[in-house]
Amino acid sequence: MTDIIEVKNLTKKFGDVTAVNNVSFSVAKGERFAFLGPNGAGKSTTIKMLTTLLEPTSGSIIVDGHDPVTDSSAARSSFGIVFQDPSLDDELTAWENMDFHGVLYGVPAKERRQRIDELLKFVELDDRKDSYVKEFSGGMKRRLEIARGLLHKPAIIFLDEPTLGLDPQTRNHMWQYLEKLNEEDGVTVFFTTHYMDEADRVAQRIAIIDHGNIVAVGSGAELKAQTNTETLEDAFLALTGSEIREEHADASARMRMMRGRR
Repeated sequence: MTDIIEVKNLTKKFGDVTAVNNVSFSVAKGERFAFLGPNGAGKSTTIKMLTTLLEPTSGSIIVDGHDPVTDSSAARSSFGIVFQDPSLDDELTAWENMDFHGVLYGVPAKERRQRIDELLKFVELDDRKDSYVKEFSGGMKRRLEIARGLLHKPAIIFLDEPTLGLDPQTRNHMWQYLEKLNEEDGVTVFFTTHYMDEADRVAQRIAIIDHGNIVAVGSGAELKAQTNTETLEDAFLALTGSEIREEHADASARMRMMRGRR
C-alpha cells in the first residue's frame, strides 16, 4: 500500500529543549492512524510540523507527495485539519463559515455551494445552516469543523483531540461520520486522542510518542500483546509510565526561550 505520509529522522528543538527527537514513521493512504502520547510528549509539535505550522530543525516530511517546508501551499491543499481549540467564527453562520473556508481554498462557487450542502447534510447540520455558530453546542461546532475541513476534498484529515469534552453519544456519531468518509471516499484519518478506547476501536494502527521519541507502533492488539496487557490504556501506561505530565514540551521550551531573552 502506498504511503501518504512519510516522516524520516524528524527533529524539532526549541533552544536547548528537544521536543521531537529523530522520529520516523509512515501512514498508508486510506489508513486510520492514531498518534498518541502523554502531555508534553511531542505529538502536538509533530502535527504542527506535518501541517506547515512549524518548520523542523532537521529531518524530512512528505505529505501526499509534497514537502510542507518547501511546498507548503500544495501540502496544505492536500489536507484538512480540526484543531483541538475551536477555530470557527462565532459571529458568522454555519454556511458563512463554510463558504469563507471554500473561498480561501479556491473552491469554485458552484462546486462550493454543492459541497457545502452535501457536507452540512453529512454532519446533520443542514437545518442549522443559517444559524450563528455562537448558538451552537460544543458537539455541533465540532461537526461543523469536520465539515469545513473536508470542503476542499482533502486526501488527509488531521484531527487533534476532536472529541475532547464531548458526550459519548456525540463522540460516537462523530466517529461514524469519519469512518464512513474513510471507507467510502478513502480519506486518510490521522488523529490524536486521550480516549484509549476510542483509539483502540477506530485506528488500524497506532504510534505512541513519549519524551519526543516513538516508543511503539502497531495495531491495538499488537501493542497489547507486546506489553502483555488486556487494554490499550494499560499498554499505553506500560510504555509511557504512570507519572502525571503537566506541561507541553513545546510550550515549556518557548517559555524558557522568552525568559532567556529578557
